[in-house]
Amino acid sequence: MIQSRTHNCNELRLSDAGKSVTLVGWFENIRKVSKNLGFLILRDFYGTTQIVIESEDMMGIIDGLNKESTISVTGTVRERSSKNKELATGEIEVVPSRIEVLGKCIYNALPFEINQSKDADENVRLKYRYLDLRNPAVKNRMVLRSKITAELRRRMIDLDFLEVTTPILTCSSPEGARDYLVPARNHPGKFYALPQAPQQFKQILMASGFDRYFQIAPCFRDEDARADRSPGEFYQMDMEMAFASQEDVFSVIEEVLPPVFEKYGVYKSASKAPFIRIPYLEAMDKYGSDKPDLRIDLVLQDATDVMADCGFAPFEGQTVKAIVVDGFSATRKVIDGICAEVEVQTANKAYWFKLDENGELVGGIAKFLQDRKEAVVNALGLKPGDFVGLAAGKKLAAQKTAGVLRKLLGAASEKHMKKDCYEFCWIVDFPMYEIGEESGELEFCHNPFSMPQGGLDALKNTEPLDILAYQYDLVCNGVELSSGAVRNHDPEIMIKAFELVGLGEDDVKAKFPAMYNAFCYGAPPHAGIAPGVDRMVMLICGEESIREIIPFPMNKNAMDVMMGAPAPVEPKQLEELRIKLVTDEK
Repeated sequence: MIQSRTHNCNELRLSDAGKSVTLVGWFENIRKVSKNLGFLILRDFYGTTQIVIESEDMMGIIDGLNKESTISVTGTVRERSSKNKELATGEIEVVPSRIEVLGKCIYNALPFEINQSKDADENVRLKYRYLDLRNPAVKNRMVLRSKITAELRRRMIDLDFLEVTTPILTCSSPEGARDYLVPARNHPGKFYALPQAPQQFKQILMASGFDRYFQIAPCFRDEDARADRSPGEFYQMDMEMAFASQEDVFSVIEEVLPPVFEKYGVYKSASKAPFIRIPYLEAMDKYGSDKPDLRIDLVLQDATDVMADCGFAPFEGQTVKAIVVDGFSATRKVIDGICAEVEVQTANKAYWFKLDENGELVGGIAKFLQDRKEAVVNALGLKPGDFVGLAAGKKLAAQKTAGVLRKLLGAASEKHMKKDCYEFCWIVDFPMYEIGEESGELEFCHNPFSMPQGGLDALKNTEPLDILAYQYDLVCNGVELSSGAVRNHDPEIMIKAFELVGLGEDDVKAKFPAMYNAFCYGAPPHAGIAPGVDRMVMLICGEESIREIIPFPMNKNAMDVMMGAPAPVEPKQLEELRIKLVTDEK
């Protein structure tokens, strides 16, 4: 052993009885029996060991210490009379001959009990993250993250991928989110940007003759936090392959990810290759989501023809989507709670009714359907006892609302959701273009660097909204792990693709000069993807919040409350950068 100790606090066993040892760690707790007898728990990174205080001199040292001070204990290992089978070191204890204080905790009270830190307020946990990380349950998530990352890296290297580190300081480019900008001191008025992804660099690597690239890449996006998205900084397993097709990328991911999920995951079963492929339009129509949770076997049905004119005002002239759940015996309180949660998540209402055991339509909006009961039953294939959830609106809104309702109904029904597995799928054939919700203009739907299906001919002769792209998303248990694409490596096709959204050749050359010029020197067809490491670890650990698997996360407001970031800087620093702050008069 190293570091001024002979063993760690998870190492000693009954076979070590009689040995003289030195342990170091944190004073976790002590149970005092008398002034000269107590049982101290010593904790280090590896585990805990019981130290038996049997003298007033030793007790005097401990009495002067606050919990969480660091100490060194030298003593003799002996067999415990009262063994703890739940503890790795539960058959032994150490009787100290010497205790040395290494680092005092000067505070009598802690902001939370170390072993119960996960029950504390999140901002308090993040402010005292160094204490939170001492909790073995929290620390073990970081250990597991390290193992998962190492395993991913090993598997990629075994498949002949070369790890290449790309720049952190680069130029701003449209990636779909806000950039973090860094002022360039030697170039007044100009800025670097932190990369939202290594997108252009990895494509340039392909044009440079590299065949298989990857890295565990840091990415930076000025986005709001969500349960599955950390604001500011995140990591992805970025990869790209030259002379590759969509199927080549799929085969790599399908070989790399499932064994990692099965080895380290809370569930020990993961989809085997090939993963299910679902076209985007089919996913929206069948599941109401482009990231469907395939552990749920419920699907959406179209009920527009039979219900839109039933006299229920919210359905009139709208698309109506239905989810039929057999054997769903939830109480009215549970049903109302599900409908309320749908409205919270989508800002749209959900509706329902049942076909009872007597074959009668009851509950919810049933009264509006009585005059067409037979048509409703036949259209939806209902059986006595079936529950029907409903959503209505313009087509996309109805689909998305029904998709959230499907997910909530599946989670509330043991019969329709497998919870002990990882279900992967590919969402494929995304539209190349869409009409922007804010602009009302034609925009790229997913990734401007994607190859349109049909190439240049499709761009010239097909309605833009009908053009599909070689774009794909990787989804696991309803969580989008990554987007990827076959890249548009042909300058002529690239120019035409951007022309359709109002950007000419000069715009492309100005926005992407290095990549465009590289492609003009003969670029290989190439494709790639970048599964999010944080999201993968979150799923593998079975955590609901991504912040639980990040060593030093920001809070929901993109603030590092431990370090106090973001923070003001000295006026001199701003002067050097030739930056003047504009005060908000309000």
